[in-house]
Amino acid sequence: MSHTPTKDSKRSSNGDLPLGELDGEVGHAVGVTTHDEVFGDIKEDGPNYRNVGWLGAVVLLLKSQIGLGVLSLPFALSTLGIVPGVLCLVAVAAIMTWSGYCVGVFKLKHREVYSVVDVGEIMFGKVGREVFAAIYCIFMIFVVGSAVVGASIGLNAVSVHGTCTAVFVAVSAVVGFILASIRTLGNISWLGWVGLFSIVSAILTVTVAVGVQDRPALAPQTGEWDRDFHVIGHPTFLQASSAISSLILAYAGVPTYFSIAAEMRDPRLFNRAMFISNAIITSIYIAIGTVVYYYCGQYVASPALGSAGALMKRICYGLALPGLYVTVTIYLHLPAKYIFLRLMKGTRHLTSNSVIHWVVWLGSVFTCTIIAYIIASAIPVFGSLVGLIGALFGTFFCIMLMGAMWLFDNKDRRHTDSSFGYRALFAMNVFLVVLAAYLMISGTWGAVQDIIDSYNADGGQSVWSCKDNSNSV
Repeated sequence: MSHTPTKDSKRSSNGDLPLGELDGEVGHAVGVTTHDEVFGDIKEDGPNYRNVGWLGAVVLLLKSQIGLGVLSLPFALSTLGIVPGVLCLVAVAAIMTWSGYCVGVFKLKHREVYSVVDVGEIMFGKVGREVFAAIYCIFMIFVVGSAVVGASIGLNAVSVHGTCTAVFVAVSAVVGFILASIRTLGNISWLGWVGLFSIVSAILTVTVAVGVQDRPALAPQTGEWDRDFHVIGHPTFLQASSAISSLILAYAGVPTYFSIAAEMRDPRLFNRAMFISNAIITSIYIAIGTVVYYYCGQYVASPALGSAGALMKRICYGLALPGLYVTVTIYLHLPAKYIFLRLMKGTRHLTSNSVIHWVVWLGSVFTCTIIAYIIASAIPVFGSLVGLIGALFGTFFCIMLMGAMWLFDNKDRRHTDSSFGYRALFAMNVFLVVLAAYLMISGTWGAVQDIIDSYNADGGQSVWSCKDNSNSV
């Protein structure tokens, strides 16, 4: 589906060709209706679903990753010890980079893919589509729920528990609904810049603060104190499993990659954006996690923004709140977009501005918002909820599925390719599938036990609670 570009065709400032001009993917002249394998006919007077450049993709990829996971990294390192923790973090980063590469390759081979649900249909037929649809939506909405909990912690910290926590949870859900109602990722990418700057500035501020303070906020404020800093930790099996699940969630934005690639002007540039974003993410994670844990030791907070005292907690959460809301926005937008596409695909309302288009779109966003609100209210324990999501869903979508995708696309090569490289890649992807199954079982067990312990603890958090979840009062 290509043509000879006209002399007026020009590249944008970031090297991508705008929708409607030749970009190697869209392939239509300006002003002409464009056909896309996912969105159908994209018209000039309707929403432009293919308008994300590769730099915009870098920002969306960064923001899909840097959010909830980074706030739990120092606590995970305190559980595992600094050396095993960093080694596990680097190993997870390498696995997730391979998973991201598999996404880029799979998308180019199967242009009709918008989300992992489409992958399920390609690999396992209609049954796979329905199973993957359920798991995908649950995963994304669970992430929204944990982000809403994080935002409620931020509001509690900034206001010094100005009102009932249940109110803050509801307010965060409403804000997420309003922002997620923006219809295209191209229009949301500017929010990605805001969210990225917000989260990075907050975690850098807390990192500097714990480095210059005499002692962390959770340590005894008078007399002698011991950081109990461990080069090698001595966690129980369940504690280690839960900590590794938190590391996985720090990279668990991988399922969003398909949707970002699908809305790029040129999906061939996806892997370039992915490699850049993963290099930046891993550098930030190692720097933030090690410095905060080194200075706080056993007294590191989860989320980490509470590690530097009451005043710095308010400042850091004030900086982080926009980023937390952008996390809510992106992870709420994507399952709603899937539901919307599922309901509207093949109809003229998909790419028009009709009343039916708006009713179905806002209804999809509202439904996902309500479910996320219920999850946030029912499991208001941030660290344990993060671990549960990482173990139960992150390992499946970010490791197991990506290994299975490579095996699916390369299964016929076993008859013709006996090279060492192919055999090594085959063995590696089989290993990743088995590893993911193990991490899913062990991590979920550990996270569920953490949640049970939190409910049973004296003064522990309860459902729909008014109790301050930021420990500010």
